[in-house]
Amino acid sequence: MQAKPTTRAAVRRCAGAGVLALALLGAGLPAAAADRPQPDLSRFYRQKPAWSSCGSPDMPKDLQCTAVAVPLDYARPRSGTLDIALARYRATGTSHGSVLLNFGGPGGAGISELASDGREFMDLTNGYDVVTFDPRGVGRSSPVSCGEGADEASALPDDSAGLDHPRELLRQLKLAAAECARHSGPVLAHIGTVDAARDLDVIRQALGDKKLNYLGFSYGTRLGAVYAAEFPHRVGRFALDGVDTLTEPLSEQGVAGAEGQQTALDDFLDWCTTDVACPFGQDRRSAGEQIVRLVHSLDAHPVPTDLGGSLSGQDLVGAVGQGLYSKELWPSLERALASLTQEGDTRGVLAFATGGSSLSVRSGTATADASGGHHEKGGVVGPQDVPTDNLMAALMAINCADDPDRPDANRILADLKDLLARYEQASPVFGRYRLAQLLMCYGRPRGTDFVRDRVKNVDTGDMLLVGTRGDPATPYRWTVETAARLGSSAVVLDNKGDGHTGYTSSTCVHEKVDDFLLYGSLPPSGSSCPADGKDWSDTTAPDD
Repeated sequence: MQAKPTTRAAVRRCAGAGVLALALLGAGLPAAAADRPQPDLSRFYRQKPAWSSCGSPDMPKDLQCTAVAVPLDYARPRSGTLDIALARYRATGTSHGSVLLNFGGPGGAGISELASDGREFMDLTNGYDVVTFDPRGVGRSSPVSCGEGADEASALPDDSAGLDHPRELLRQLKLAAAECARHSGPVLAHIGTVDAARDLDVIRQALGDKKLNYLGFSYGTRLGAVYAAEFPHRVGRFALDGVDTLTEPLSEQGVAGAEGQQTALDDFLDWCTTDVACPFGQDRRSAGEQIVRLVHSLDAHPVPTDLGGSLSGQDLVGAVGQGLYSKELWPSLERALASLTQEGDTRGVLAFATGGSSLSVRSGTATADASGGHHEKGGVVGPQDVPTDNLMAALMAINCADDPDRPDANRILADLKDLLARYEQASPVFGRYRLAQLLMCYGRPRGTDFVRDRVKNVDTGDMLLVGTRGDPATPYRWTVETAARLGSSAVVLDNKGDGHTGYTSSTCVHEKVDDFLLYGSLPPSGSSCPADGKDWSDTTAPDD
């Protein structure tokens, strides 16, 4: 599970509420089924996408959009297709092909991120078309949803007495899973990283690249690693920033995430209480206690929002978590919390809860069909409403799909209180929230074991892995462990700074990643970057 990085509207995150886990996704993998006849995918690899204006007034004029068709089910490619939405900035100089960006999540939409923060990646247009996409089940690409009421059905009881009835909780989890399935459609059973990595190869071919050049953040590093295992000889220059674990089960990821976010919250409160505008005053100990009381109060008595729903304590926890992934966001988070506590205004908090993105996302695409001929979907595609819970629904669906562990009912019934105690020891604010994510996989089909068992010792060219020492979402040790697992091709860059990912917060990391992607200049193993000394107190917030 990851989180949000340092760009203003970034969605490199891995924290949120849940959705239905998925069936085994390994069928048809080149590496896993080389001894079996492979389905004919040639029609998908003949596509020539037609790029055009994104067709929306809130999109940059020089950003182009299109879509690429992929099989719904790679094992049965004739059973249906999906359109994967893409966007690009053209190379400003001599193009050597494309570099594909994934901003993480899982569940983060790439197109809205590139549209809002494309300036962070303009250096790469010196040699590449800079391309991103909304992965299957995300954003404009057949978005999944759990519908209204799924959060309530899946929430942990807000008091210890409620945990005396865990069978009721299990019943609620099954209801939540059914709601997710009902609102998501057929893509839900084919949404995991194994299938998403196969989509990357179809995209690579459609872009006209012999090898895939790739920059992935947070969860995007998992996606990149899985691609490298599936298609090792098609790996070009790969940079992975904020490196995810490939081996730890969701239960351990949850504890690590709770600990990391609690550390980030403590740092935020240290900063906030030095400011007279801090809504929790200037007493640091009292500020920490006030946060805990606020969460419990909102869980017991959610407050109405302008959107017609309500804001619970766990909703607040999710929103605060997003605001903690970068110091750049702290002033905006402080103001959002002040508006909530002093005026009852939920809008600022809700902006963080939805990733800072609009509730209705519009896209315009001209697509190429899977036979290689072009077709228009009614010309430029009109408005497409992305469900407000898509980020969180996709996050849990993908995490569950990538994890083969499933606690049975007896274990949950026996261990629930101990689990909660462990998680709340890791964080009195984020523990319950993280445990709810783990339990959302209960009763769902077993996820694939491909990520844990097969993504290792890849036979590729060099890959650059960036780990940040103060990362609250992807601990530095995951970078070291993943590099060792991937093999001798992986070189680690040690970023001494704070925040989730380093590319947009560290000048040194930015330069070294660009040098590698543009020129193939890889820093020596053991290289490091110092913490940037930027003063974040005067930084303009994302939605100001």
